[in-house]
Amino acid sequence: MRGAKAETGALFSYLSPEDRVPADHPLRAIRVIVDRSLAELDGHFNQIYSDLGRPSIPPEHLLRALLLQVFYSVRSERQLMEQLDYNLLFRWFVGLGMDAPIWVPTVFTKNRDRLLDNGTVQRFFQTVVEQARNQGLLSEEHFSVDGTLLEAWASQKSFQPKDPEDRQGDGSDFRGQKRSNDTHASVTDPDCRLYKKASGEASRLAYLGHVLMDNRHGLIAGEQVTKADGTAEVDAAVQLLDELGGADRITLGADKGYDRHEFVRNLRDRNVTPHVARKCKGSAIDGRTTRHVGYTISIRVRKRIESIFGWMKTVGGMRKTRFRGLDRVGLHFTLVSTAYNLVRMARLGVA
Repeated sequence: MRGAKAETGALFSYLSPEDRVPADHPLRAIRVIVDRSLAELDGHFNQIYSDLGRPSIPPEHLLRALLLQVFYSVRSERQLMEQLDYNLLFRWFVGLGMDAPIWVPTVFTKNRDRLLDNGTVQRFFQTVVEQARNQGLLSEEHFSVDGTLLEAWASQKSFQPKDPEDRQGDGSDFRGQKRSNDTHASVTDPDCRLYKKASGEASRLAYLGHVLMDNRHGLIAGEQVTKADGTAEVDAAVQLLDELGGADRITLGADKGYDRHEFVRNLRDRNVTPHVARKCKGSAIDGRTTRHVGYTISIRVRKRIESIFGWMKTVGGMRKTRFRGLDRVGLHFTLVSTAYNLVRMARLGVA
């Protein structure tokens, strides 16, 4: 018998968002890891919020929503709120009930400064890394480092002379002009720099994102965003190693761009074995390092870091950043790094 075409909705629903999410959904494993990290940040949240005034949106909900924006490549907070309004999966992950009202998109704009000023996202990243370390997912001995170009949210015509008297027109006609970072700067994003990663490429207004990868499971052990210049990659690598800490000897794999005598000397002074790919001429790496089997393994494994950059740019939206200023770009880069580690740890069965 054909059923009746009844479209009248039920007055009450007896199923919660928890019941509608499949038991084997990938976000369930990620949610377990996220809840553990947010529980460790409870004391930090109490410090950055006042005891007086009207109750705010829980910071745990804000961080979960920002993670969803990275996981599903949502382009803007406005689209994120639209999804959160009708997507039961999003409501379940964030922690909202079926009838809970959603927020206005400017909530993220106003709370981003609070997260930035108190280092909340950086603390969140560290708690996730600490979970991986407690689960034995970090080798603590073998790492790789590399940098990637992050295109800034600024056009070429915004790159104008620093002296207002030298500016002509709207900056769109710069053919034949000699432009450099010493004499020019972007009027929309002064922190970005005109830079090209390799010879033969076009120069772009960009930042540099740096990642310290664990060689065992390809997790991000450290990250940083810097202004784009010729020594930013090696300087950031040394700083990431200092932040890593530890007194035991470790190895560090890197490409030929890190084959510099001063950088190799700094690594050896820090009890770090430089497994850096050798240049054809004038290499700082000699047979004392290349004769070991571990050097060959590090050179092969370090290429996995390119898959991290690929995920961050295609899924995480870091190919062209949506934010302006070094601090805000770095905040988003840290969030995307945290999201990558969560996805990777869920696949490894941490939850």
